[in-house]
Order: sequence, then structure tokens, then C-alpha cells
Amino acid sequence: MKSTSTGPNPEIIRNMFSRVAGRYDRANSVLSLGIHHLWRKKLVNWSGAQLGQKVLDCATGTGDLAIEFKKVVGDRGDVIGTDFCQEMMITAPGKAQSVGLDIKFEQADAMDLKFEDRQFDIVSISFGIRNVNQHVKALREMGRVTKAGGYVMILEFGKMSHPILGPIYNWYSEKVLPFLGGLITGQKEAYSYLQTSSAAFPCREEFLQLMRESDCFTEMEFIPVSFGIAYIYRGKVK
Repeated sequence: MKSTSTGPNPEIIRNMFSRVAGRYDRANSVLSLGIHHLWRKKLVNWSGAQLGQKVLDCATGTGDLAIEFKKVVGDRGDVIGTDFCQEMMITAPGKAQSVGLDIKFEQADAMDLKFEDRQFDIVSISFGIRNVNQHVKALREMGRVTKAGGYVMILEFGKMSHPILGPIYNWYSEKVLPFLGGLITGQKEAYSYLQTSSAAFPCREEFLQLMRESDCFTEMEFIPVSFGIAYIYRGKVK
């Protein structure tokens, strides 16, 4: 049976992220103790990215994952970061330039990518797939612009199942995270949404089912990071 997995209203999400954009990086660093950077490095490593390859990073936000890819593909490679919320990318070009990296950033919706078929060796999205309105449609678009044999890489929050750490993390995400996020950004509702959307979003085998439904991949697998706080998914494109 096919999934009917759909996400939130795009305009609500766009407005929410535009309000937190200016303090998004600071909030992420505080709330995750910086560990999200390690997750992105692991994603890049698992993608098998190589010197000279071409990468598209969807929902790039302030550009962290695009920067990690550019460090690997080098000057001979190309990285494009896209986001449907223009305000989220305001600091991204300067962040890349500050570490000597040339990355192109442009506005684009993951469900409607303005690129020709089979353009990229790797297409990625981190903490963005749950925010699109139609998850399978976004997966199909990312698969469409990826070369045959290339990879679509997804990093997303999951449901921690560890018997001891799980309840502790659930308490933190439900009680502490919205409070601290609101304190830092002035937008408590955005971090309440983060918690509720993450808890409700399909993970592990349930997310692989969405990947199967997209009919884009010959191979699909996932690995947990930090005991399942998040998961990295990898799909090899047909």
C-alpha cells in the first residue's frame, strides 16, 4: 500500500524559517552542542564524494552541508546550494567565502528543481525533507537531477529507541529544546514545530518505504547517528 505522507503548508514553513534565519546557526550550535557538524561530515563521507564531482544541496539553509561537500570536491568540482526560503541563505555566501570556498547559492523548491535531468553526482538534503509538502515528489525531483549510479543523501531527525538515552532525549526535545530555541531566536513556536514534526516524521524502514515509492533507487539504506537522534539515508539512483 502506498504512503500518503505529506508535510506542512509551504508558506507557513517559509515564514517560520525567515523569522529564525538570523539566529539559526547560533541556536543550532547551542541546542546540539555542535554535534550536527559531525553528522554532516559523516554524510559527506558516506556519499563517497570525490574530487571534481558536482553536488546539489537542497534546503541548504546557511550552507553548512554545501560547505562540507565543497571541501571534498575541491576547485575542480561544483557545489550548488538551494533553499526555497531566500532569507535562510543570506549568510551562506559569506560563510563559504570566509573559508575560501566558491559555492553558488540560489532559491529553489526541492519539489520543483530548475535543473536538467542527470546533472549531479550527488544530491543532498539535511533536516529539510520533513518540511516539504510532498515528500515523495521531492525525492523524485532529487532523483531526477542525479546521474544514474549517483547518490541521493538525506539527513533527518529520527526516533531514538535506546532504552536509557531515549527517554532522556525525548524529555530534552519536548521540554528543553523549545524553551532554549525560543530564548535564542525569539521564536519558540518554530522549535516546538521542530520537536513535533521530528517525532511524527517516518524514520528507518518507514522512510525507506517513501524512497521505494519514489521509484528512483536501485539501493536504499540508512545508518543512525548519535544513537538514533538522526539518521542518514542513502539511495543509489537508477
